[in-house]
Amino acid sequence: MSTTVRTADYHTAGEPFRIVDTLAEGLPPAPGDTVAERCATAIGPGGSGTAPRRGALDDVRRMLVQEPRGHAGMYGGFVVPADEDGAHFGVLFWHKDGYSTACGHGTMALGAWAVDSGRVAAPDDGDVQVRIDVPSGRVAATVHRAGGRTSGITFRNVPARTSARKVPVATTLGMAEVDLAHAGACYASVAARDLGLDVTRAALPALVRAGQEIRAALATHPGTWHPGGPLLSGVYGVILYEELPDTPFGPHQRNVTVFADGQVDRSPCGSGTSARLALLAEDGRLGAADDLLHESVIGSVFTGRVAGATADGLVTDVTGAAYRTGEHAFTVDPYDALGTGFLL
Repeated sequence: MSTTVRTADYHTAGEPFRIVDTLAEGLPPAPGDTVAERCATAIGPGGSGTAPRRGALDDVRRMLVQEPRGHAGMYGGFVVPADEDGAHFGVLFWHKDGYSTACGHGTMALGAWAVDSGRVAAPDDGDVQVRIDVPSGRVAATVHRAGGRTSGITFRNVPARTSARKVPVATTLGMAEVDLAHAGACYASVAARDLGLDVTRAALPALVRAGQEIRAALATHPGTWHPGGPLLSGVYGVILYEELPDTPFGPHQRNVTVFADGQVDRSPCGSGTSARLALLAEDGRLGAADDLLHESVIGSVFTGRVAGATADGLVTDVTGAAYRTGEHAFTVDPYDALGTGFLL
């Protein structure tokens, strides 16, 4: 590979998001009539979200996410055509191991990018909605503007629903009771204290190990299945959370979300926050006027709320902030023996 690939980089609550406009960059197309079909094409026949087959577009993902151009915590997306005219564009989300069907922090970053780049016109003061087709459906990023700058972004996810409660799972740290919820992807929630852990940076190695064990243990659990098919099924992320004192507005929790093969979300996890909202609402802890204050392991914050309900689940809004971190032009020297890179 000797092609130059340009990216626009953002972070949302500390979690990176590397944006590539595939049409503008002339990258290999991912055939399909929908974003979901394009995602399946990128994964390749016989591959999975965390073990895609090699291909021209996936080589670009590897180049951008792996060292020395990326790192094991990198995240990003390929901007692709929307499913239909109702959306501004589509996106294929990717991480160090492959592809995901949902990404709340990435949706927020894409909303900021769409406004910053002029792709979607926005007022100096007021809101504008950026509609995005993702593999799990249509989502939206409402970009809040004040004084000519973006002051925040609200991510409206596909409907979120619980699918299993108090599933016993054995880990090397003991037994845990796990709750499952679908919110664009399937998330498994477990109280960190049940495993003798706190949600702190010092505990990250143990939290990651527990997350990997729980994800593996639930690989065939029926609660992880989604009626949309295999692409949307299986545990994507494990949310290890701890309770903090409630605020005057509702519950307050801190979490670390371990996804893919041990990758750690630096943000409170946008789609994971939707999953937590569904569980808290079912428990009667989150009323129509309540907010969830959701912290990450680095102390960044999302605010989540239930905005309504449909036959498919709860409509959730998650608000945070995204910031541009730079622009890049990446290349691979054809004589570089490391090629698209490596991961440690």
